[in-house]
Amino acid sequence: MMIREFVVAFVGLAGGLAVGSGFVAFLTVLGVIPRLTQLTKTMKWIATYEWGVVLGAVVSSWVSLRDPLLSFPPIVTSVIGLLSGVFVGMLAAALTEVLNVFPILAKRLGIDEQIVMLLMAMVFGKVAGSLFHWIYFVDR
Repeated sequence: MMIREFVVAFVGLAGGLAVGSGFVAFLTVLGVIPRLTQLTKTMKWIATYEWGVVLGAVVSSWVSLRDPLLSFPPIVTSVIGLLSGVFVGMLAAALTEVLNVFPILAKRLGIDEQIVMLLMAMVFGKVAGSLFHWIYFVDR
């Protein structure tokens, strides 16, 4: 029985290290944190951003292992959802920026001059799709 628990712990630790390393490599390759500090002109806070990402990953991993039942007021839940959406949106924007997807897509569609409209259509589509999902498909 003790060997089984050791193997489970070892596999869990190895899997966590692999996923964590992949996440850090992904953020590093995309340059999310340096780009964010550059855009917001807050280079002196780069260590704070980095620690925020590390602490967010550690705390969310710990919470997912504990499987707690959390009950927050709707306003707190809204703020958490908003911040989560901002994170996912920034990650997606960083990925597309690195891959230069939008300029290539705009050129292929023949709408080089309307690239801002393409971006806004994608943003509003994402927002509408998310709202539709949360309003109609999420059980209360």
